[in-house]
Amino acid sequence: MRLGPYVSLLRQNPAFTRLYVAQLASFAGDWFATVALLGLALEFTGSAAVASLVLVLQTGGFAAASPLAGILADRLDRRRLLIAADLARVPIALGFLLARGPDTLWIALVCVALLAVGAAFFEPTSSAALPNLVDRERLPEANVLIGSAWGTMLAVGAALGGLVAVTLGRDVAFVINALSFLASAGLIYGIRGSLQERQGPVGGGAGPRVGESLRDALAFARGNRLVAAFLLSKTTFGVGTGLIAMLAVFGSSVFDGGDAGIGVLFAARGLGALVGPFAGRAIVGTDDRGLLVGIAASLGVVAVAYGLFPLAPAIWVAALLVFVAHCGGGAQWVFSTLGLQRATPDHLRGRMFSFDYGLVTLVITASTLLAGILAESLAPAIAVWTMVGLIVVAGVGWLLFALGAWRAAAASAG
Repeated sequence: MRLGPYVSLLRQNPAFTRLYVAQLASFAGDWFATVALLGLALEFTGSAAVASLVLVLQTGGFAAASPLAGILADRLDRRRLLIAADLARVPIALGFLLARGPDTLWIALVCVALLAVGAAFFEPTSSAALPNLVDRERLPEANVLIGSAWGTMLAVGAALGGLVAVTLGRDVAFVINALSFLASAGLIYGIRGSLQERQGPVGGGAGPRVGESLRDALAFARGNRLVAAFLLSKTTFGVGTGLIAMLAVFGSSVFDGGDAGIGVLFAARGLGALVGPFAGRAIVGTDDRGLLVGIAASLGVVAVAYGLFPLAPAIWVAALLVFVAHCGGGAQWVFSTLGLQRATPDHLRGRMFSFDYGLVTLVITASTLLAGILAESLAPAIAVWTMVGLIVVAGVGWLLFALGAWRAAAASAG
């Protein structure tokens, strides 16, 4: 795995480097806050369902705002939209400081949902803008770096977040989250390259309604099986991602690690998401056929690793399995994102990514609710195995659907 191309991209492209570092800052703060908030919810309520609700609100708020976010990402200046999304989240992030007990936990939950709305405007806009900051031949490296930024800061932010919450208190973690959005906004403000193709006046005209936006994205995907296969990839994995809520339960309660235990498992998740994109690109390449093969292989890795997770005798064994699982999860996220960026024209890209992220977060919301209910009524291990079963079923369906796209990609490559 050669790092030279990635280092040269960062050195030679300051606009991309600013976006990359902005993502690092924002993600680090997010995970500081998430670990602290999950610990707070478990301490105040002792309920796995409430811990799951934190993640449900993150994904549900994102899904609800995604349709409008997609329109704005294609109609407004993307740099200004990214900055606005960051600045709006600063006071919301500070709202976590008002949750001082079980009676005020609802304030933190409202803030979680509002932060997710801000993320719904930021993440698809960033993904849509990326191809306009780098040359087409450097797009794979750029996606690996951006994809690994989430994993890097999950690994670092979750581990440090657990440590900070234990040693300095959760309030410090919440303040760091707010400051991370300020840092991100400042970095993006300095980007001078265009984040969209200038095919007409940005923001001109009445623009499409939300329903029309969704129909545009769906019509484009229906007419291209390869695009549809990439579009459904994240959602296929999302069917079983109620597993993530179980990391908090296992880290805090099953392994009796408290906030630090949550931080260890989330850090292992992030480390896997960091390594996966680099390793995946080195193994399967970045042509369309390789991307589809990589997504299929990732499905198997996630299912096997999480199938063994409840049997782990100690938290360090569990952390190793989580790392392996999210090597697969991180790789498939980058593969599907790269495939969509290359196959979707710029004037549709914002809407396509908002639909992509909105669909997967909607599915993750349902999956997380189900996992929380199962963990509450049965047992955490049963919840994990149920989610693994759902991933297997959904994965088989995706493989059958994507087979036609793989044959077409193989024929064009031959």
